[in-house]
Amino acid sequence: MWNQLQTDAYEGMIAETVTMTGYKGDRIHAYFSRPIGSNPVPGIILIPHMPGWDEINREIACRFTRHGYAVICPNIYERFGHGLPADIAGKARDGGGVSDDSVMGDCAGALEYLKSLPYSNNRAGVIGMCSGGRHSFLAACKVKGINAAVDCWGGRVVAAKEELTPQQPAAPIDFTADLDCPLLGIFGNDDKFPPPEQVDRLESELKKHGKEYQFFRYDGAGHAFWSYDREAYRPVQAMDSLEKVLAFFDKNLRS
Repeated sequence: MWNQLQTDAYEGMIAETVTMTGYKGDRIHAYFSRPIGSNPVPGIILIPHMPGWDEINREIACRFTRHGYAVICPNIYERFGHGLPADIAGKARDGGGVSDDSVMGDCAGALEYLKSLPYSNNRAGVIGMCSGGRHSFLAACKVKGINAAVDCWGGRVVAAKEELTPQQPAAPIDFTADLDCPLLGIFGNDDKFPPPEQVDRLESELKKHGKEYQFFRYDGAGHAFWSYDREAYRPVQAMDSLEKVLAFFDKNLRS
């Protein structure tokens, strides 16, 4: 749990850019952080959001590593070139977004990377915010071997037919029957993407299929309330939900 550390315990980590095999065998960059001196360790795939493969993803990766996780954040925007994160995300957006197939292939490669580590406990989860939350839910349904998934305010999990695109040809909610691990959902009640009624619909679908899940919904919070570089940041709700995520991963990935 947050701040429940022993002041005389050793703490260390390695954090670096690595290359990994992603969709269709592509070699892509990933940010990878792991603790030193404690093994075996569980893994987490952190899927970046639409602002890009950016600094906040690196900081979130290191935050989970401080709690004993090996974390890999694949650059799902690799095929759009290199430059500043916002510029590359803009290219992706102008091109209709990164395709679901590409992200799922990168997630599968990231999972293989984590579970092949000599200090892995052979368990790994996935988490994402915003578009990454959508991808996290989709990965939990389509990528075999994931042991726990966290969807943080993922938009377009519920989508009408007219909202589908060649890059996103199906709504993730349509794959709910294939969800293969426990799911945690973190949502703001003031969010419009997804709005509360879409969260209700997703919850109804999870219940219909008898899936193991838990949702936490926060009053006074909208979209991206973990993002401390924006006005959307809500420190109380952010820290409470982070505790929920840590407890969820501890329960499902450390056994």
